[in-house]
Amino acid sequence: MIKDDKRIRIIIGHYGSGKTEFAINYVMKLRNEVEGKVAIADLDVVNVYFRTREKRQLLESNNIIAIDASVQASAVDVPAVSAQVMAPLQDESFNYVMDVGGDSVGARALARFSHLLKEDNYDMFFIVNANREKTSTAQDVIEHIKAIERTTNLKVTGLVNNTHLIRQTTLEDILKGQDITRQVSQITNIPIRYVTCIEHLVDSLPEDIQGEVFPIKLYMREEWM
Repeated sequence: MIKDDKRIRIIIGHYGSGKTEFAINYVMKLRNEVEGKVAIADLDVVNVYFRTREKRQLLESNNIIAIDASVQASAVDVPAVSAQVMAPLQDESFNYVMDVGGDSVGARALARFSHLLKEDNYDMFFIVNANREKTSTAQDVIEHIKAIERTTNLKVTGLVNNTHLIRQTTLEDILKGQDITRQVSQITNIPIRYVTCIEHLVDSLPEDIQGEVFPIKLYMREEWM
C-alpha cells in the first residue's frame, strides 16, 4: 500500500514516461489513505507540458497542497523553484510527493534539496515506459538511473513499470515493460514497486506479477487528447 512507502516520495523518469500522470494518481490515492497534510511539488522545470501545476484546482479541491514554480503567471514559465518546496521536507507531519524533471538536467532542481533527504525518510521511484525510445531496453533504463543518481546524490529505491500507449495500451505493452523492468531489477537489485495499468485491464494481469498493481486514471489527458 502506498501509505507504507516512506514519507517523502520522489517520482523520476524520462520525458514521455508518464511520470506526471503517475505522480497525480499517486498523490490522489495517498490522500484517500492517510490523515493529515498531503502535498505535491512540481519540480519539473524543463518540460513545459503535462505538469502537475496544470491540475492545481483538482489537487486543492481534494485537500492536497500544490507547490510549483515561484513565478505565478500564465504567460511566463521560468526555471524557478519555490522556497515552499523545503517546508514539507523538514516538517514530518507532511506526506510529500515530488514530481521531478525527466533527465539528469531536470534532476538538478532536486539536487538543491538532497542534503535534507536521509535514507530512512524518502523513496525515489523510477518510472519505466518501455515504449519510449530512451528507456526501451534494460541498459537504457540503468544508464538513465545512474545519471540521475549522480546528479542528485540520491538512490533509486523502487521501479515502476508504467509501459503504456495512453488509451491504446494493451496487456502486451504492460508485459513487455514488465520484462524489461524485471531485467533492471535483477541487475540493480532495485525492487519493482508498482505496475501501472489502465483500470479496464487490471483483471487481465497475471496474478503472480511482480510489484503492486496500480490502476491509473488519465487525469493529465483530456478526452480529446
